[in-house]
Amino acid sequence: MEARIRVRGAPLERLPRDLYIPPDALEVVLESFEGPLDLLLYLIRRQNLDILDIPVAEITRQYMAYIGLLQSLRLELAAEYLLMAAWLAEIKSRLLLPRPAAASDEEPEDPRAELVRRLQEYARIRSAADHLDALPRLERDLYPVAAAVPAGPVVRPAPPVVARDLALAFAALMARNALFTHHTIQGETLSIRARMSAILVRLGTASASLPLPALCAPEEGRLGVVVTFMAVLELVREGHVQIRQDDPGTALLLSMTGDPAPS
Repeated sequence: MEARIRVRGAPLERLPRDLYIPPDALEVVLESFEGPLDLLLYLIRRQNLDILDIPVAEITRQYMAYIGLLQSLRLELAAEYLLMAAWLAEIKSRLLLPRPAAASDEEPEDPRAELVRRLQEYARIRSAADHLDALPRLERDLYPVAAAVPAGPVVRPAPPVVARDLALAFAALMARNALFTHHTIQGETLSIRARMSAILVRLGTASASLPLPALCAPEEGRLGVVVTFMAVLELVREGHVQIRQDDPGTALLLSMTGDPAPS
C-alpha cells in the first residue's frame, strides 16, 4: 500500500509551489564521541591495532580526516579536539626526526609513551562505565510496583475442623499434661500380711474346709481378690495352709495343714 502524506487530515497530492527548502535542512548525525581520547580509541579498535604500538602517522591522518569532516559540516569543535590534533602532529614530527645516539645502554624514551598511558587509562575507565551502564537501572529496566491495600477488615472464613484434628489436639493435651503429673506413692489399703492373719483365723474357727471364693469380699473389688490370692499363696509356701480339689472342675478348698482331709 502506498504511503500518502496528510496535512490536517487531508491527503497532500503535490508540493506547494512556494515551499522553500534551505540547503542545510538535511543534517547527518555522525557517531558522537566523549572526547579526543574516545575518538582515538575508536580509531584504534576499528582497525584492530595494538595500543602499545600505535602507527601515529596513520592514526593522525584518520583523526585529521574526521576533524575535517566535522568542519565541513560546520560543527563547532571543542578546543580539546584541536589540542589533541596538535599533540599528534608533535608526536609524528618527533618520530620522523633522527634520534641522537644514547650515551648509555638505556633505550631513548618513546614519544608515544604518554599517549599510550592515557589511552590505556581511558580504556579501563570506559570499560568500567560500559559495565555499569549494562546493569539494570531503575526507571529504565526496572520499574517499582505499588499495590493499594483495600481499607476495612478482611473477613476470612474459619477452616473446617475434622475428626483427625480433634484427635491430634487431644493427643497433644495428654502429652502436655503428662509432663506436669506428679507421681504420688500411696500406702496399701489392703495388706497381704494382715490378710494372711485373717485367713488363718477363719480357717482355724471353721469346722470344715473353706472354698477359695469364700475368702474374698466382693466389696473389695479386684484389689481384694489379688491380695487374698497372694496371701493364700504365701501361706501355702510357708506350710500353714493346704489346697485340695475333690474333683476336676470343682472349687479349690483351703484348710489348715494339720486338719485331716475329709473322706
